[in-house]
Amino acid sequence: MASRLPLLLLLIAVTCLSQFYRVSNSVIAPELTRDLDLTARQLGWAGSAFFFALFAVQIPVGMWFDRFGARRTVAALSLLAMAGSLWIARAADATDLIAGRTIVGIGCAASFMSVVFLCSRWFQPAKLATALSWVFAASNIGTLAAATPLAWVAATAGWRHGFLGLAAVTLLVAVGFLVFVRDRPPEAPAVDIRHETPAEILRGLWEVWRTPGLGPVLSMHFFAYATMLTVLGVWGGPYLYDVHKLDGVARGNVLLAMGAAQILGILAYGPMDRLLRSRKKVVFGGAAISMVLLTIMALLANPPLWLAVALLVAFCFFCAYGTVIVAQGRALFPDRLAGRGVTTVNMAQCLGLAVLPAGTGYIVEAFGAGDTAYRWVFATLAAGLALGSIAYVRARDSATVHG
Repeated sequence: MASRLPLLLLLIAVTCLSQFYRVSNSVIAPELTRDLDLTARQLGWAGSAFFFALFAVQIPVGMWFDRFGARRTVAALSLLAMAGSLWIARAADATDLIAGRTIVGIGCAASFMSVVFLCSRWFQPAKLATALSWVFAASNIGTLAAATPLAWVAATAGWRHGFLGLAAVTLLVAVGFLVFVRDRPPEAPAVDIRHETPAEILRGLWEVWRTPGLGPVLSMHFFAYATMLTVLGVWGGPYLYDVHKLDGVARGNVLLAMGAAQILGILAYGPMDRLLRSRKKVVFGGAAISMVLLTIMALLANPPLWLAVALLVAFCFFCAYGTVIVAQGRALFPDRLAGRGVTTVNMAQCLGLAVLPAGTGYIVEAFGAGDTAYRWVFATLAAGLALGSIAYVRARDSATVHG
């Protein structure tokens, strides 16, 4: 385990940064709206820009993983994330904010899939979901940092200074990843890495897309994490501001609780596939409870603050089952296609993360950023989870129950 510690710490660091970048808009949304003169539609697109960028480069990232390894790929892309953070810090309008978040999205495109790619090589298959759950849970330190701490920085030094500091941290993590991370454990047999021809690369991609059972996993993955992050990372802060009139630090405190609930949820879901001997049961259970909570939020008009917070926190806990889907997706592919396989699975999540925040932005704008608007957002997200669950019925159960 000691030999795996530097790997785990740097995987946590790089995913913490990705989490911070992806949810940072939520807590400072009113400040961004004021300083950059944003509409609700532009705020939604700013939330989605990060994920459109993630989606657009997943296929190249998978190829780079298989050819160059995760270490060099993540370190190089992280330099782009640093540049994007600097762009956001100097943003003058919506175009700058969206452009900066797009660059950051490209820079973070390899972060989470590097966890799947590397942990599948450093940990036994039976322990993969648990290992992923620990890294993904710890990565939400970034989510927590983007809540009350970012709200405090925005209130004291200004949100621009926060992104300048984040650019410096991103550079340090990039250097650390390059220096300390290794693509395979030292006890693993040496691998002769052969550079594939363009035709072989395309054949490998075609083989990935023809993998039996891939479609249902992609369908569920499109909605699962994207639904949770649309609430936590995009509209949670505006909802608390528009409906419950909370100031920046108060919003940050609620988002902090939601982020903590997500961490606990990830840890709870991690070993569930081994306990229940089924990944499908875990995913269906999490999706069903999440749909119920979203439906309750959609039906309640102007709920008291304590109830709204309780429902939001509970939702973030129960909607944290995405790690199980990731492990299920990784189990579909042989090691030689691991990079392209896991990034193909991640494309569905990235596309969902791009579509849902932007789409719900139109809803919020159409209904005037009030209680009715957010209730329609919750209802739309519940319907999306229902659609994903219907398609997921045909998924192959790939739980590993030994080891």
